[in-house]
Amino acid sequence: MSGTRTRRVVVAGASMGGLRSAEQLRAAGWTEAITVVGAEPHMPYNRPPLSKEILAGKASFDSLALTPKASTADVEWRLGAAVASADLNRRRLVLDDGEEVAFDGLVAATGVRARRLHCPGPTVGRHTVRTVDDARALVDALGPGSRVAVVGAGFIGCEVAATAVGLGAARVTVVDPEPLPMLRPLGEPLARELLRRHAERGVRFALGHGVTGFAGADRVTGVVLGDGTTLSADVVVEAVGSVPNTDWLDGNGLDLADGVLTDRHLRAGGLPHVVAVGDVARFPNARYDGVPRRVEHWSIPTDTARHAARALAAHLAGGAPDPTPFAPLPTFWSDQHDFRLQSFGAPALGMADIRVLEGDLTGDTVVGYHDGGTLVGVVALGGPATAGAAARHRAQLVRQPLPTA
Repeated sequence: MSGTRTRRVVVAGASMGGLRSAEQLRAAGWTEAITVVGAEPHMPYNRPPLSKEILAGKASFDSLALTPKASTADVEWRLGAAVASADLNRRRLVLDDGEEVAFDGLVAATGVRARRLHCPGPTVGRHTVRTVDDARALVDALGPGSRVAVVGAGFIGCEVAATAVGLGAARVTVVDPEPLPMLRPLGEPLARELLRRHAERGVRFALGHGVTGFAGADRVTGVVLGDGTTLSADVVVEAVGSVPNTDWLDGNGLDLADGVLTDRHLRAGGLPHVVAVGDVARFPNARYDGVPRRVEHWSIPTDTARHAARALAAHLAGGAPDPTPFAPLPTFWSDQHDFRLQSFGAPALGMADIRVLEGDLTGDTVVGYHDGGTLVGVVALGGPATAGAAARHRAQLVRQPLPTA
């Protein structure tokens, strides 16, 4: 009809979650305008290789680019434009340059940023690994003979430590207040084995220690530990977790205590025209106990985008969301040295009952995590042979009936 206003969905965030949201909106039948707004100047790219293949020089930065589906050819991309604030009732966003952008539907896909340590000392020589620009800076800093201190023994910290050893660093030390690396996501048996494997390959550990400061004048020369000792270092990598990017949503009455709290259809604050996806979404998973959680795994942007897009498209078309329970199976992998960790499900919910399902902890193995006797997660550790074993247990997880309300 002549003069009819074109309606628009704005996707705030131009990483994988933003791209998948645009694709899934088209798949769900939304044919009107889509604008994706992203703080970074880059088109969406794959982040997991940043701490592994990219740092090791085994892949090019160009190889990170994600290829959008043909259905999104008419999507408008506004890159290098961060969202500063939002008025969800007026359906307006304000960008960091002051421009206002109107929307009929909104997808919050702003993800997370790297958490930084707020300790006294110089900042030059301190790195994070979250963006392409972070990785470029760290690639230039790492190399043969460097002394590397990695603060944080989680996924990113362990991956960076393994990569630095492979690049010929003179010394690589991982610092963490926990007694074992990756203790929270893996539990004690696998975490202890992970420590052994890293140490065997040359990584040093300063576990049970926090960081109170950084030594040096113009640039970092060391890390000051909680017991007062100083660990000398030319390069420091801060791998101490992430912070959800939710500041732009302040003042809208949403629960932003840990990301954006949503209902089972990924709708934020009971608003049917606003959904959240990816790392920033805190959602209930019908596969488990229904407690809303954020999940920073590679599979989640796609899973949440599909479900949220259907709900949003249905609302904009005047309908109701799909009643199918949202029950994604979280998946992650982590390549370290010459072995891979691969996980399916929610191991964190089964830490009280951990069993070796196949193999032996010192070799290729599959470990199961149980809640009330029910398998809720599996982690495979080892070489390529473990992939098939992990897939069999994944199938078992998928087949399990969803718990009743």
